[in-house]
Amino acid sequence: MDPTLTEDYISQVNSLLGEAYASRVNSLNRSIELANKALAISRQNNDKALIGHSLNRLSLFFMIKGQYKECIAAAEEAITYFKELNDDKGIADAKYSIAGVYYKTDNYHLGLIHLINCLATYRKYHDYHNQSRVHKTLGTIYEYFGDQKNAIASYESAVEQSKKAGDINLESNAYNPLSGIFLKRNDIKKAYTLIERAIAMKESTGDIRGLAFSIYGRGKVYTKMKRFEEAEADFKKALDIHIEMGEHLGTGMAYQKLGALYVQMGRNDDAKTILNTALEFATEHNIIIIIKFKCSYLLYLIYKGERDMPNALQHLEQYLTTKEAVINTQTLKIIENYEMITKMESLEKESMLQKEKAEIIEKKDLAEQSAKVKQDFLSTMSHEIRTPLNAVITIISLLKDKTDEEDQQLLNSLKFASNNLLLIINDILDFNKLDTGKVILEARPVNLIALLDNIHRTYDALAREKGLKLNLTVDKELSENYELDETKISQILGNLISNAIKYTDFGKVDTTVIKTCDDDDYDCLQFKIADTGPGIPESYFAEMFESFSQPKSITTRKHGGSGLGLAIVKKLVELYGSEIQFSSAINKGTEFHFDLKLKRSGAPVKPPARRSDELKDKIILLAEDNMINAMVARKLLSNWGVVTEHAKNGIEAVEKANSKPFDFILMDIHMPEMNGYDATAQIRQKPNPNKQTPIFALTADITAEYEKEYSTQFNGFLRKPIEIDKLYEALTRVYEVNP
Repeated sequence: MDPTLTEDYISQVNSLLGEAYASRVNSLNRSIELANKALAISRQNNDKALIGHSLNRLSLFFMIKGQYKECIAAAEEAITYFKELNDDKGIADAKYSIAGVYYKTDNYHLGLIHLINCLATYRKYHDYHNQSRVHKTLGTIYEYFGDQKNAIASYESAVEQSKKAGDINLESNAYNPLSGIFLKRNDIKKAYTLIERAIAMKESTGDIRGLAFSIYGRGKVYTKMKRFEEAEADFKKALDIHIEMGEHLGTGMAYQKLGALYVQMGRNDDAKTILNTALEFATEHNIIIIIKFKCSYLLYLIYKGERDMPNALQHLEQYLTTKEAVINTQTLKIIENYEMITKMESLEKESMLQKEKAEIIEKKDLAEQSAKVKQDFLSTMSHEIRTPLNAVITIISLLKDKTDEEDQQLLNSLKFASNNLLLIINDILDFNKLDTGKVILEARPVNLIALLDNIHRTYDALAREKGLKLNLTVDKELSENYELDETKISQILGNLISNAIKYTDFGKVDTTVIKTCDDDDYDCLQFKIADTGPGIPESYFAEMFESFSQPKSITTRKHGGSGLGLAIVKKLVELYGSEIQFSSAINKGTEFHFDLKLKRSGAPVKPPARRSDELKDKIILLAEDNMINAMVARKLLSNWGVVTEHAKNGIEAVEKANSKPFDFILMDIHMPEMNGYDATAQIRQKPNPNKQTPIFALTADITAEYEKEYSTQFNGFLRKPIEIDKLYEALTRVYEVNP
């Protein structure tokens, strides 16, 4: 082939791809048209490298426009060419587009995996342009998780890399979300400065699509400043540009914010119209689930304010269901996939020991970042979901005896949905603790006969609701009292009994406890739980006790759950040095059984009866940034005669602790300005009237108590939703020790 002709087509393809990339800020359709021309010329000349690069550009444009199937198809085809050419940078470019699709369609776990891999490759080639893009996208995902600290770090890294690349468009892209975070922190001045800087940059470069996101960001600032007319104009302008550009994510975001603005302005009819449009649009285009549950929650507030309780309950249940979906489809997959990543990376390191030191360091960094993402996700996601649940469940408890029969039905529906979501979150907590070896048996004398009877009564109503008979048979040869861990035995039996009820539609569930042997001090007991359900397919036997596993052939949406129950049972039974076993027959039922060797004991020592006025006139400092949770906690404490002083963030908590003594301090962990860890550290370390005051962490973060650096500074960790008896017991116990 004539070298001149070769240079001509290469130059032509590169020119088309360059023009296509530049056009993306004004016309995605034009970008796709030019990239398709470049692809056709590349295929005609059978140039695999240019075919791959053309496909990558097409994939990027499809991702931005929201044509996700086309994006994935183009990216995957590009990867086949780049693998053949051993071009890891080309592979990274394709994976970046795929990551964009994943996080925009709520598959955050897969998005993070692809982005972290991309970042390692771009660092290797000192590709500052693409490093900036990846950091900005990582910041977006962290922000969806509610992890502002890591989001800010990622956005600032995006700014730093964009400056190295000399690309002010990328720089301004990072200023948009940074402005939003400072707005959440109530730093309106900084938020406004950053968003105006972003708008000026976008106007100077002619990036119309990016300008829409910046104008949207300014609309949020105007809303905070109560400049509602200007906010409405900005949201509408951003919406018009997004619709014209075919930008689905931006369109959904603008709809939702415009609806929220109308709620704040009291324009409920306009708000309902826009929010329902947003829900339909998000569903049609498979946009991030957060838009959906924000819209559902706003619609719930509107209908509640209008006293339209049926519609209010419908949207509240949609909100809770969507939150549950986030846990089921995101939290569990994050855990599962990051465990897989850790194993894969470990194997990779073994096979690459002879490679350059720089590559080994890169893999080590990737492993550390993956582990941190897993831990951060568990922390932030559990906090974000348990925080509103705290208000819901505690308010239900406070209203229990103050409502009429009709309202009781609504409260019961709300309580059921809330408790169902809480059970799933607690499963994740328990499994995480068991999986990391942080659980030990805490044996003490327990009346086993009474415990079995309590467990039976707990699940009897659930069985009767399904028309099932729940039977309990206890061997008369059993001793009344044994040394055991009451909580863990309850978890084992509760999981097995509830599972049996869940999967059984007709017949009965039998719980049987028999003594199989004994010696001077110990009895060998066998526990059996048998049902008349559909049975378990033999093909499922091998994976039955694995985490997040449910039998697909018999599982429907009505069964729900996290898929962690049997995995937890297996690990708890193993703590006792035993093994869970089962037998099953299709259409006949299933039986689970395990054997425990338990030491006989005397009767449990009953704690002295507590007086109802033990906490009367005590003064508590409550550090809580969520106003609803603060109100609920203050109401609860007032029932015990406690006087509560409220601090809405860590800085204010430290200031109040410096001003006067308190009897107790209840400290939230995730707060703006200063978190609960740092606030407690300052109170403990600096001279003040409360240096020795009992401080309890009252938190929705399931990982908080594992932060060894801070755990010794607290007198205890109490979970949200508030467990009322445990809170009362903790406060009175400390008071007895330190009156």
